[in-house]
Amino acid sequence: MSTINEVAIMARVSTTTVSRYLNNRIELPAETAARIDAAIAALDYRPNILAKRLSLGRSEAIGMMTPEIANPFFAELAAAVEDEAEKHGYSVLMSSTGGNRERELASLRRLKDGHVDGLIMMTNRPDDGSLAATLHHYGHIVLIDEDIPGVNVPKIFVENREGARAATRHLIEAGHRRIAHIGGPAKLFSAIERLAGYRDAMAEAGITVDDGDIRQGEYSREFGRAAMLDMLAGAEPPTAVFAGSDFIAIGIMEAVRSKGLGVPQDISLVGFDDMPFADLLAPGLTTIRQPTAELGRIGFGTLKALIDKTSPPELTRLPVALVKRNSVAPPRS
Repeated sequence: MSTINEVAIMARVSTTTVSRYLNNRIELPAETAARIDAAIAALDYRPNILAKRLSLGRSEAIGMMTPEIANPFFAELAAAVEDEAEKHGYSVLMSSTGGNRERELASLRRLKDGHVDGLIMMTNRPDDGSLAATLHHYGHIVLIDEDIPGVNVPKIFVENREGARAATRHLIEAGHRRIAHIGGPAKLFSAIERLAGYRDAMAEAGITVDDGDIRQGEYSREFGRAAMLDMLAGAEPPTAVFAGSDFIAIGIMEAVRSKGLGVPQDISLVGFDDMPFADLLAPGLTTIRQPTAELGRIGFGTLKALIDKTSPPELTRLPVALVKRNSVAPPRS
C-alpha cells in the first residue's frame, strides 16, 4: 500500500500539508490541491482510517436512530442525513428500533462507547421517562420530528399545529361543519400539536367540537380504518375528516369504500405528511406536506455543530404547506 509520505513526495509538499488537506483543515491554492489529488490517484492512496480516527479523536461516524426504515417518511429523512454526512466525510450507522425501548437504549450505549461521535434520534412512542432519564447523561444528541419532554438537547420539528390548522380550515372553507379528527397516540408530541391545530381552526370558525369526533391511536392504516368504521356506525357520521397522517388517511379511505361510500362525494379527507404515494391514490389525497429531506439535512448540520463544539439553535421549526388534490369537496346537502 502507498503511504502518505509517498503522496507528499510526489505532490512536492509536506506530509502535514497532505494530512490537513485530507482532513479538510486547510485551504490550499488550486494548483497545490490538484497536485495532491493527482498524486493520490496515481498512487491509489487510501488513508489509514483507524490512524486518522485516533489522530482526530473522533470516529467520523454518527448514529441515526429511526423507528422504522420501511416507512417512506423515515426512509427519505435517513437518505438526506446520509447524503449530507457524506459531504462532510462522515459515515452513518443506522438503527431501526421498531419503537422498542431496549433497542433505543442500545443506540445510546453505542454513543457512550465511542462507536459514533453523535446521534440523531427519532422515536414514535411517548416516553415513559426512561429515555429522558438516560439522555441526561449524554451529549451530542439531536432530536428530530418527535419530542422527548424534559430533555435539553437541540430539537428540530415541523409546524405541526399550524399544519393541522390549515388542513382543518380547508375543510371548513369547503363548507363542512361536522369535521372529525383521527390522529396519532394521545401522548405523542406531534399528535398533541396536530389535535391542538384542529381545535384552533374549529374554534376560530365558531364550531363546537364533539369529543366523539376525535379518535387517537397509532399512526397506522389499521387504526385509521377501525376508527372510521366506528364513526360511520354512529347515528350522525362526520362529513369530513382531518387525518393525523397519510397512513391513517389510507385506512379511512378503505373504511369509507367498504360501506359503499366515496371520497370526497360522501366524506372529504385531508391527511398529513404528503407521502410519495399521496398523489397516486384515487382520489389524490389533499394533505399537509412536511419538508422531510430538509429535516434530515438540518438534523445533520445541527449535530455536526455540536460535535465541532459550536452552539446550534435549541429549537428549529420548519414550515409545512397544504397540498390540494382531489379528496375534498363540499358536503352533500
